[in-house]
Amino acid sequence: MAWYDEDSWLTQAVGPNIWAVIGTILLALTLPIVLHWFIYRSSVLAKTPSFLVLGPSGSGKTALVTKLETGHGSKTHTSQIPLTVQSHLPKSTVPKSWQYRSTADYETKAPKPLLLTDTPGHAKLRHYAYNSLASTTNPPTGILFVVDAADLSSSGTATGGANFALSDTAEYLHDVLLSLQKAYNNAKTSKAKEIPFLVAANKLDLFTALPAVAVKSTLEKDITRIRETRARGLLGVSTIGKGEGLGGNDEEGDDEREVLGGTSEGDFKFATMEEWNVSVEVVGGNAVGEDGPGVEGWWEWIGAQL
Repeated sequence: MAWYDEDSWLTQAVGPNIWAVIGTILLALTLPIVLHWFIYRSSVLAKTPSFLVLGPSGSGKTALVTKLETGHGSKTHTSQIPLTVQSHLPKSTVPKSWQYRSTADYETKAPKPLLLTDTPGHAKLRHYAYNSLASTTNPPTGILFVVDAADLSSSGTATGGANFALSDTAEYLHDVLLSLQKAYNNAKTSKAKEIPFLVAANKLDLFTALPAVAVKSTLEKDITRIRETRARGLLGVSTIGKGEGLGGNDEEGDDEREVLGGTSEGDFKFATMEEWNVSVEVVGGNAVGEDGPGVEGWWEWIGAQL
């Protein structure tokens, strides 16, 4: 019997009979459910999202991690080793992956877990942070770089006209961004994952603190200075071996000549880092104290990465 005969199974399946109608109805009802279950299960994160918290000593990293973990601030001490804690996204913050879900979905009622890794900010202990940044087996979901907005203001300027807190903060931030840039350039795949990067302007409850917009422009300006200074140093090294010094040649490693943002010309802008898949945002808040914007803005940023 050919497939086009009146009594063939294919003709019966699409013909006007009760079994064809029942089969069509069942397929129409069950197919969306099966597809939803399959797509949802395949998109569930295989591991708990993790966020790396960086910043110089005294910026309030540990206080911020404590606030996000427990919901209230407390006095802290200088960190000596990295510390990872588990926190949960507040119910008031909706993860980006849940924004189109129904409020009746049972998953939206369950706490959204995440990990926060607090790293030491002392210059001699920052290798912990760089090691975490270089990890390819467990890269962070996002990076929070905490800065003391009060120390970046002119009131933090020490005798002699140099703001050492600003210089230390900008140099650390410069080196972190440069390490991410190098990691992108050395990546084996052409489609490297985007790295969300938050500059958390802390201590905005203090009268001397700079607003987030001013923190952004101040750091960009100082990073421009650092980049130019280091570029001049590398240029001086490149002349060695041309009758002006000892050793050296024009074939130095690319890493030694790499400049943040790709060039030392012009002013540095955080937006430039998007070329290396690093999306930088500056959000203000305060981890301690009842006044000020609090941590809501930082929670919203974290939720946008989940």
